[in-house]
Amino acid sequence: MTRCAEDDCGNEAAVELHIPWDANREVCPNHARVWAQKDGVVPAPMDGHEDEWP
Repeated sequence: MTRCAEDDCGNEAAVELHIPWDANREVCPNHARVWAQKDGVVPAPMDGHEDEWP
């Protein structure tokens, strides 16, 4: 199980963020929703977590 890359978050990562200006990150769905609103960020569900991300 991979933990969310965001500081102080203990949730399981379910989404990989492709961030053009930084390294890709694996985050929980809650943090992915916030990041996905930023211009250029592309969220992709991780294998086995497709049902957790629309």
